[in-house]
Amino acid sequence: MSVEKVEEQDLYALIGEAGFRNLVAAFYRQVAEDEILSPMYPKHDMAGSEERLRDFLLFRFGGPMDYLEKRGHPRLKMRHAPFHVDERARDRWVAMMDRAMVEAELPVAAVETLTAFFHSTATFLRNA
Repeated sequence: MSVEKVEEQDLYALIGEAGFRNLVAAFYRQVAEDEILSPMYPKHDMAGSEERLRDFLLFRFGGPMDYLEKRGHPRLKMRHAPFHVDERARDRWVAMMDRAMVEAELPVAAVETLTAFFHSTATFLRNA
C-alpha cells in the first residue's frame, strides 16, 4: 500500500497546530530525562525551548510566521553552534523525535515527510 506524499509546505494543513503541539510536547517530555540532550537545554527555560521549536516547525511547514516575527531568520547552524552536536547527540535527537511522532499519532504521510526533514537537518547540524 503506497502513501500519498505530502509536500513540506502542506504539512500544516494536514496536521495543524495541534499536531505540531503534540509532537513537540512528546519530544520535550523525553528531553528532561535524557543524559545526552538534557544538558543542552536550559532547565529554567524548557518551556521557551519547546515554544521555539514548535514555532519553527509551524513556520517551516506552512503555518503561522510567529517564529520569523519573534526570532528572524532561523540560522540553524549559528543557533546550534554553542552546543556539542556529535553523531551520538544527532542520533539521540532523531530517535527521540521518531518516538515523539509515534506518540503524537501523526498520519503516515506526515511522518514520512517529517522523518526525512528531521534526519537530514540533524545531520546538517552536527558540529563535532
